[in-house]
Amino acid sequence: MLRLLALALALGGCAATPPTNNAPRVLVYTNANGYVHASIPDGVAALTELGASHGFTVEATDDSLAFTPERLVTYAAVVFLSTSGDVLGPAQEAAFEAYVEGGGGYVGVHAASDTEYEWPGYGRIVGAYFDNHPAIQEATLDVVDPDHPATRGLPARWTRTDEWYSFRAAPVGVDVLLRLDESTYEGGTMGDDHPIAWAHAVGDGRAVYTALGHTAESYAEAAFRTHLAGAVCWAAALSCGR
Repeated sequence: MLRLLALALALGGCAATPPTNNAPRVLVYTNANGYVHASIPDGVAALTELGASHGFTVEATDDSLAFTPERLVTYAAVVFLSTSGDVLGPAQEAAFEAYVEGGGGYVGVHAASDTEYEWPGYGRIVGAYFDNHPAIQEATLDVVDPDHPATRGLPARWTRTDEWYSFRAAPVGVDVLLRLDESTYEGGTMGDDHPIAWAHAVGDGRAVYTALGHTAESYAEAAFRTHLAGAVCWAAALSCGR
């Protein structure tokens, strides 16, 4: 098993702290072998800025060769930023699954659920797979767990514009963070129980998935950036504020 993360669990925020030379590192993985989201560069820029203000450093790559045991252990968390399709080979899959099981963090953003359908270990990490979406439109989300770092500070009813995913099946055994109110938009297919962001333990590791983040505008939106920063900090077990 890979090393357990040594950094303390942080359920609460604190004053934002710039990274130091010894700052925790976060890998942002952007490989897209299906649909390529034009917002990926905006997401990388936003995560880099959030790292600068929250005490972690960001390294972005679309190279699957980054997924070796020796390299993965140097990261507090790995963000799959709108990845799509088959993005890792068998050796990389095994290394990443062991990394998360051994205490590493995972954050899946938007099309991360449209990734690696044939890899059961990834399905367990991400929690659910993408099924369909209607046109981009405004909708309202309900905060289900207001005490989680990824939702703390968000409005209880959060209205915003994005591309709203429905999933093949709802995630099981997770802490649902946000639920989508299908009465507030056209084209939902999951009914009254439509999770749109969640968190859970995977072995000794932590995983967060948010379906938000299709549009470039999302990454300039203060509330979404709060959501994203909290997700990274929790997954990486970092005591960083927002």
